[in-house]
Amino acid sequence: MRKKHYLLLIAFLSSGSIFAQESNTEAVVRKVADNIIANTSFKFVNTKTNETYTSTKGLASSPDIKVVSKYNKWMYVNGVLTIGMMQMADLLQDKKYSNYSSQNFEFIFSNIGYFETLYKAKTPKTEFGGFFSMGNLDACGAMAAGLSDVNALANKADYKAYLDRAANYISNKQLRLPDGTFSRPGPRYMTMWADDLFMSVPFLARMGKVTGDNKYFDDAIKQVENFNKYLYDTHTGLFFHNYYQDVDMNGVGHWGRANGWLAVAQAQLLDQLPANHPKRPELIKLLLRQIGGFARYQDQSGLWHQLLDKPDSYLETSVTAMYVYTVAHAVNQGWIHPKYISIANEGWKGLLTKITPDGQMQDVCIGTNMDEALKFYYTRPTELNDTHGLGAFLLAGTEMVKAERAANAENVAKAKK
Repeated sequence: MRKKHYLLLIAFLSSGSIFAQESNTEAVVRKVADNIIANTSFKFVNTKTNETYTSTKGLASSPDIKVVSKYNKWMYVNGVLTIGMMQMADLLQDKKYSNYSSQNFEFIFSNIGYFETLYKAKTPKTEFGGFFSMGNLDACGAMAAGLSDVNALANKADYKAYLDRAANYISNKQLRLPDGTFSRPGPRYMTMWADDLFMSVPFLARMGKVTGDNKYFDDAIKQVENFNKYLYDTHTGLFFHNYYQDVDMNGVGHWGRANGWLAVAQAQLLDQLPANHPKRPELIKLLLRQIGGFARYQDQSGLWHQLLDKPDSYLETSVTAMYVYTVAHAVNQGWIHPKYISIANEGWKGLLTKITPDGQMQDVCIGTNMDEALKFYYTRPTELNDTHGLGAFLLAGTEMVKAERAANAENVAKAKK
């Protein structure tokens, strides 16, 4: 009898540890998100006088007026952050996170006229400048994807007008290679960056779903296929950061975050693509090929390196978060075999060691250009709580909560049999 009670106690404690783990995962994701919210001021500052304002209404036109918080800036990283917040809100059924994202865009759009005047006057470094210039994918693609998610709830005419303008830019004005693949004018003309798959495809996919116009899906799929064609390295199973059209060759580095952008973009396209789309099996196969490739380079800590195939480069958290999200999401959606979740589980364990007690993320590589020398990637600094990692972390954490809930439900179902 004592032995039976002992076994029951062990089973109870084990069950409790599973639920505690799930609770801890959600708690950590909330902690990171709540730290972001707590440090978003929704204010402007005059950088010369240090006076702060909650609105630009009535202010004299001045190039010294800037937003205080980095989370209020019109930057692609905050588009990723929006997507992460919105998906958190949906999974956790907590409007705090969707309300935050809605407030952020309302703050920007309600003050945009002030900065438009400065921009039209050709004032250098005008705040929200990318909103107006829309001269590259970084300026519009990721922010438009986040805004699209917010506008699904807000349904505002000025939001829709921006989304239409961004879609027109990407579809009709963005520089492309002769075969239609997105490219950049600099620092070398007609150079492909792996990053640009995320700066375009998630938004194009959303436009396809919202408008019902297949041209957006067609373009997004073409980009995925072509980026795989130009950037995939058969020798390593990884992707090069770039492709130089002028010499028809790839760059030197398998940079982590660039590879991460590719993975997240492909997952987000599959989310929006119709279930019966004929290209879906091919796209899932390409995604699985990438997962199989980067899984070979996962460190024993669960993290991945700044240069994926260079273990003497530092362990970096933004790519790790992107990979955890991609794998866990693919498993949660039933696109790939459930056993692949072990990759995400190890990655998540590694990420948790990089979150400070107050919810900040360590070892995030700062914004990174491209270079012909590999040392450039080796020596890029990391920054505490750099925005390049935060949205990805929220996406990863949301998918890990989903995965753990599914595992718990399965365990409960088995126990009842």
